[in-house]
Amino acid sequence: MFVRIRRLPAIGIVTLISLANIAGAADAPVLERWRSYAGVSWDVPRAGQAPATFPASVNAPIAGIHFDAQGTAFVSTPRLVSAAAPATLSTLDTQTMAGPARLSAFPSRQGNAVNGPASTSLRNVLGFHVDRTNGWLWALDMGFVSGETEAPPGSQKVLVLELKSGALVKAIDLQGVADRKASFLNDIVVDEARRVAYISDSGSRSAPDNKVGLIVVDLVTGTARRVLDRHPSLQVEPGVTVMAHGAEVWSGKPLQIGINGIALSPDGETLYWTVTTGTRLHALPTSILRQASASEVQIVSAIQDLGAVGGNTDGLATDARGRLYITDVTRNGIVRYDPATKAMSLLASDEGVHWPDTPAIHPDGDLVFTSSRLNDHFAGMVRAGDERSCRSMAARRSSTD
Repeated sequence: MFVRIRRLPAIGIVTLISLANIAGAADAPVLERWRSYAGVSWDVPRAGQAPATFPASVNAPIAGIHFDAQGTAFVSTPRLVSAAAPATLSTLDTQTMAGPARLSAFPSRQGNAVNGPASTSLRNVLGFHVDRTNGWLWALDMGFVSGETEAPPGSQKVLVLELKSGALVKAIDLQGVADRKASFLNDIVVDEARRVAYISDSGSRSAPDNKVGLIVVDLVTGTARRVLDRHPSLQVEPGVTVMAHGAEVWSGKPLQIGINGIALSPDGETLYWTVTTGTRLHALPTSILRQASASEVQIVSAIQDLGAVGGNTDGLATDARGRLYITDVTRNGIVRYDPATKAMSLLASDEGVHWPDTPAIHPDGDLVFTSSRLNDHFAGMVRAGDERSCRSMAARRSSTD
């Protein structure tokens, strides 16, 4: 495997780790910043001038990133720290290399209004999926925004939107499978051929007794089922402390996040997940999850423990060859798991990465992951004008890898 390594300037939003051909196990790819921005803006540039940074962009961290078939970048700015962001789901102008990250609300500012209709307006999106097969975007709305103790009725939902027009394809209510006070609807992956989605509920709002669970959504029927409710494989692992940059995250107030990152194998037959306040990777055949008649005992018996990742984790993604990439918040980098060889290894890391968050595969074959610094946002450690407040990282992998 041949790997080409590059490094970009040391400020940024989207950092890139070039993985073009690794000659041997001893060759470690180097993390590389892909895009660098200071703050974010939803304003339209005028007369060629850079738009002004959104005054509250310090509280609008870019967490999620995914690409359509043409390479358009969609990003999420969850309203977890502040509800003031004009949008929680946007497209990102990747042509601009300096100044604030230029965002355009998707499908519109009105469609992202906190005070809009709870059943159709996006209030708080962290996880979403760009469906290149059907030309859709599946947005997972947690429902609640910062300052609310529970999600309003009808606000916890999945909205399926057309990528080109932003038109609503279908709204799927998660009432009955999500708890308005306890649920933290974290991430979503989609079997595009079968049009079935899988959602992780980390239950963080009910910590320390997290009401974790996995939600299976069928677009055709418009129905959702909750499985593995409070199962240990999805739950906070006893005795585990979340570490980042050599220190406990929120010392004295332990971070307790259950199931977080989830991913599907390319054929949609295997679902993977990790627990942030945990250490291990798990998998489950999706065939049993698609059987509405399957009992909890049958589902539990099919769970596979694939071993220790090596650090605390956040997001997951798989490439076309089925290899799994896991963001490692403890070691500031990314881990790769190869299901063919069962090998788990730290692929690359860098002290410049602060909370590696969401990984995604660019249509050119590169692996991109955000470095959201989300833990620092919650702790109030990010200051206005600090370019690290809007930083991501990416791993670049050639098509020959």
